[in-house]
Amino acid sequence: MHRLIILMLLVRICEAANVCAQDNHVLMRDVNGFKTRLEAMSEEVETIESDFVQEKQLSVLTDKIISRGSFSFRKENNIRWEYIEPYHYLIILTGNRIYISDESGQSQYDLESNRMFQEMNRFISGCIQGEILKNDIEYQIEYLENENEYYVKLVPNSGMMREMLNEIQIAFDRNDMTVMRITMVEPGGDYTRISFVNKKLNTEISLEKFSFN
Repeated sequence: MHRLIILMLLVRICEAANVCAQDNHVLMRDVNGFKTRLEAMSEEVETIESDFVQEKQLSVLTDKIISRGSFSFRKENNIRWEYIEPYHYLIILTGNRIYISDESGQSQYDLESNRMFQEMNRFISGCIQGEILKNDIEYQIEYLENENEYYVKLVPNSGMMREMLNEIQIAFDRNDMTVMRITMVEPGGDYTRISFVNKKLNTEISLEKFSFN
């Protein structure tokens, strides 16, 4: 049951397969420079607010499933995903707890008591802050770029992530180094793409936004 919950959350939270060629990405020329800029951004940015558009492609459906919502992040380790259209679904990760609210009710879990939830939290935070790129033991990492974005592909080597995902793709804005899109490609080829729009950095976000009532 925990594995099913994790997969559902990852599918909801995190971009598309095989877009590299069509977006004219080439091998990144200065990987160390990219990492230095990303680390500097991570240190400078205390909060992020954004709207997002999620596209879900399922092989059993002809049309994509489109969802919209809002995203908030505040150091340290406070994350809020709120789906608004076409349904309401709320996920909050704060401290060592994860809260979920949907049509069926409300649930909460202790991250410290469950390794799978710990991994999910580490993965999501790592994508947002770029920390995941330091983990070249668990992932094979390929660095690409075009004139608008830095583009990183991660392939899990083994373990739990490998069972759930074939590939993770993260696009970073060249101007401010924030995440533009996050992609998760599942073993069967289905994928979820989330594009972040209307981003605001270092705005005042109350901790109350990450409480669960």
